[in-house]
Amino acid sequence: MSSNSPQNIDNQELDLGQLGQKINGMYEGFLSRIFRFILFLKRNIIIISVLFISGIAIGFLLDKKVRTYNHQMIIMPNFGSTDYVYAQINLLQSKINENDTIFLNKIGIKESKRLSKIKIEPIIDVYRFVDNKTENFDLLKLMAEDGNIDKIIENKVTSKNYPYHTLSFSTSKLTSNDKTVEPILSFLNDSDYFKEIQKEYMNNIQLKMKENDSIITQINGVLNQFKNKMSSNQGDKLVYFNENTQLNDIIKTKDLLVREQGSLRIDLVNLTKIVRDISVITNEKDTKGTSGRLKLVLPFLLVFLFLVIHAWIRFYKAQSIKNN
Repeated sequence: MSSNSPQNIDNQELDLGQLGQKINGMYEGFLSRIFRFILFLKRNIIIISVLFISGIAIGFLLDKKVRTYNHQMIIMPNFGSTDYVYAQINLLQSKINENDTIFLNKIGIKESKRLSKIKIEPIIDVYRFVDNKTENFDLLKLMAEDGNIDKIIENKVTSKNYPYHTLSFSTSKLTSNDKTVEPILSFLNDSDYFKEIQKEYMNNIQLKMKENDSIITQINGVLNQFKNKMSSNQGDKLVYFNENTQLNDIIKTKDLLVREQGSLRIDLVNLTKIVRDISVITNEKDTKGTSGRLKLVLPFLLVFLFLVIHAWIRFYKAQSIKNN
């Protein structure tokens, strides 16, 4: 029997006809629902308008009253104090969560009730981590052999060893350096142990710089002697250079010492505090999420809740009728 027999053709036409009727019925049902929804809006236009306008008014009031300001500091924990700093920040956050205004006021934070959260995160900078530190480079290289380098770089243990960290906190009101920033920094720098470490560290730097200056002076004396001999022995320049193969090493040593002196002078600037503040940015208004946008969100939210409640009531009544 052929696959295109009259009976098969009639069945196909019947199926297509039924499909067309179903599609037409769905379309008519969709139009009917839209029309009923329009009638519903028309019947409840006053309630919806009141809710929408109320949402705008309440949103304006909340946007003015409920505000969040973000503040950010870039800090440098010195003398191996990174873990100590992280622990202190966690302590501050716990006191904020407990609303322990007595403790917060005691350390000098003014209007402590306005402080909502505080956190610290490392600034991932692998280049600074290995800069002039062979041991750090070797450590990173060794760790990379056993795992993903990106995971290692962002690992909590590794990231705490980066020199710079971002300390951020939020308040519900405008603040200033003397109200929050300086008290927080003073709290972090208040450690007798690290103050002793700082003192010895600074003494060591001063001693190292003094010794370096002494060696540089001696090298300059050797170079001056060489210069004078060169002036008095113009004809023996080639022989003299060949007989003084250590001259380049002396010059390289001087160059390294001069570079080290420059680096130590920078250290003297950075190590004046246990936790050195690099930059401070305050009073940046938070615009994430619904912050400042409640006047736009609340009207639609109230109308949506009204529609949901009405739909739930209709569903409940319909189910009650069926069950009874």
